[in-house]
Amino acid sequence: MNTPDSTSLIIGVGNLYRSDDAVGILIARKLQDRVSDHVSIKEQSGEGTSLMDSWQEIDRVYIFDAVSSGGSPGRIHRMDASREPIPAKFFSCSTHDFGVAEAIEMARTLGQLPRQLQLYGIEGKNFRPGEVLSAEVGQAMEQVVDEIMELVSPF
Repeated sequence: MNTPDSTSLIIGVGNLYRSDDAVGILIARKLQDRVSDHVSIKEQSGEGTSLMDSWQEIDRVYIFDAVSSGGSPGRIHRMDASREPIPAKFFSCSTHDFGVAEAIEMARTLGQLPRQLQLYGIEGKNFRPGEVLSAEVGQAMEQVVDEIMELVSPF
């Protein structure tokens, strides 16, 4: 794990045992050995208060999670959460009542959002118990990892 006092933080959200819901955590794991020491990486279940605690005093945060918004499986949604509200229904696959979207909006209300908060939602296909990503989500995961490497490598 990288140093906790870094100025950038990558948070992979999900559940490794609910098929496509694991994509956020798997992205974080793929990035673990590829990012500089100025970037910390954490895995989270998606529970809101824990998310809010994890980004305290961090300037730049990237969150990755599976979404279920009715879009095509594997579609990548990119949102600048530091500038725009996040629809709670976007994360309907979460098992938490106070999850990613709610944590972001609560932090916004309390003035506790990081200066930059980029949210990546990968449209899932299968959220049933299992440990295998659907092909569409797996392809999207690789695309996101490549994109993030370009964004965080300068830091």
